[in-house]
Amino acid sequence: MSGAIDLRSYLKITTMDGSKIKTLKDVLLPKLRHAMSSSSTSGPILLASHVEVMHRHFLQYYEALDLAAGNDVVQVLYPDWRNPFEKPFLWLGDIHPYLFINLFRSFIRDAESEIDPRIFDKQQNWHVVMAWKNTSKKLPARVDQIECGLRLMVPALAARARDAQAAFVKNVAAEWGRCEGRKEEMKGVVAEAATAEMEELVGVLVDANRLRRSVLSDILNVTDVYQAAVFLEALAQFLVGFRNRELLSQFEKCSLEL
Repeated sequence: MSGAIDLRSYLKITTMDGSKIKTLKDVLLPKLRHAMSSSSTSGPILLASHVEVMHRHFLQYYEALDLAAGNDVVQVLYPDWRNPFEKPFLWLGDIHPYLFINLFRSFIRDAESEIDPRIFDKQQNWHVVMAWKNTSKKLPARVDQIECGLRLMVPALAARARDAQAAFVKNVAAEWGRCEGRKEEMKGVVAEAATAEMEELVGVLVDANRLRRSVLSDILNVTDVYQAAVFLEALAQFLVGFRNRELLSQFEKCSLEL
């Protein structure tokens, strides 16, 4: 990648804005749903396979973001190619990891509600329907542990990003007067400070993606295959929804500014 325009095209093609969101919508999500509805004896094995494939899809997506950041981290951290519907959900270049844990908690809360018997007309797999009705008593405590890690890491990473920008401004300002209008010398000072800032921001973004991957993996590690499938289906639906033209059109007509 030689320039911002090329990188922008690369991001649109290789990340959730391009082929990966299309694969998620047209291939992985339908296959996961088909496996979730299966009542055959081999159903759990098939479902586990599709859960693993979708999990790997998300991991590869964040790896793609890491690689893109090495080319131009600014394009990744401040993506102008994101639509206005998804921008409020972004944090350091992608979906805020709190979304994962809050979505996870929503299923635990819903487990306390009554099951509508009409659901069996649409969903024949009893294990999927009852996935969140048979949760371990230890699960809420495990969720708390995951969220505790998030509460520590999210502010720390945000602070690193702020500190990187502050250091850039400080370094340039400190040398500005010394250069006394010498453009070439000042250009070198700015370039050196910008390089240091970009290197730190790449590290911040890579660590943010590592956190996102970790939270997803932690969630899947504390769930059984049916709970994991329901969670991933909901997460995929959420991300695919960002590309729903009707929903996006309604959002753009909304007078509320975010």
